[in-house]
Amino acid sequence: MRVAARITLTDEDRQVLERCSRGRSTEARLVLRARIVLLAAEGKDNKTIATELGTDRMLVGRWRKRYAEQGLVGIEKDAPRGGRKPKAREAAAATIIEWTTQRKPKNATHWSTRTLAAELGLSHSMVNRVWRASGLKPHLSRTFKVSNDPKFIEKLEDVVGLYLNPPEHALVLSCDEKSQIQALDRTQPGLPLKKGRCGTLTHDYVRNGTTTLFAALSMLDGKVISQCMNRHRHQEWIKFLKRIDEQTPKNKALHLIVDNYATHKHPKVQSWLNRHPRFHVHFTPTSSSWLNMVERWFREITDKRIRRGTFDSVPELIQAITDYIKAHNEDPQPFIWTATVENIMAKMRRARTVLDKIGSE
Repeated sequence: MRVAARITLTDEDRQVLERCSRGRSTEARLVLRARIVLLAAEGKDNKTIATELGTDRMLVGRWRKRYAEQGLVGIEKDAPRGGRKPKAREAAAATIIEWTTQRKPKNATHWSTRTLAAELGLSHSMVNRVWRASGLKPHLSRTFKVSNDPKFIEKLEDVVGLYLNPPEHALVLSCDEKSQIQALDRTQPGLPLKKGRCGTLTHDYVRNGTTTLFAALSMLDGKVISQCMNRHRHQEWIKFLKRIDEQTPKNKALHLIVDNYATHKHPKVQSWLNRHPRFHVHFTPTSSSWLNMVERWFREITDKRIRRGTFDSVPELIQAITDYIKAHNEDPQPFIWTATVENIMAKMRRARTVLDKIGSE
């Protein structure tokens, strides 16, 4: 008579298994294995566990035995599968990868599985399998820009220093303007979200005007000081600086992180700042908007409130933005900067090395 393996968990293994069993980002098969082991540790037999988890008794026995013999490693990795190795794919993989990464088709900017398969005399399914195994996605691209600011390191250290080690008795505010936000109305009502179908919007729209959102994100608590205006000249920037002055404690120094937009450096802006010594402006390096944390918040309001909204007028758009910010400030969540200057510079050096190599070819 077969007896199921006895399972005894250490405190460390139990914590790992419990975390896996309820992890939303954990693979479903690993979640099931973790639950099997946890129930087995409670002394339950395989049949009871299978019934409780809605799975097969043989499957329960297999992973129970694997854990008993190998521990956590035994359930994290799948057993090697039988069958022949794909010799044809292995032989062609190097060629497929080399052509995908080093060459371009004559009449296109990138390969598809079918165009590369036709060029190499292979099946498009083989090309697809090699791409998936290698993580290659020629149809996708991302934008980037390596800053050429001669004072890049100096500005980087200044801004990151404010994030990681903010000065005492001061507020650090990440500031910028999101210009030309359009009040768009769709030409027809969209279809609502339902099971098996996402919500829809018509591809065409009616423009009902624009507004510019000025925002200052507090790195202390995540609250946002904001103001919508028709334009984004130095006059509007000074007006927004006055609002920041009104809505922050008078006994606090203010360190503003801003980009290199000419409006922020206008002589009249400099004159206003000289008359308000508690304001200290820190400029990000050129082509480095990713250093300004308010850009992350702009992405959030765009995704959650603006992009799929429909607005009959600019006042309606402004009201929607105002309501969103009011709700945000009732329960703000600060953004936490984690990247160090050393890590950023290491990444920049790698990027420059690659660019220099491409430029010399």
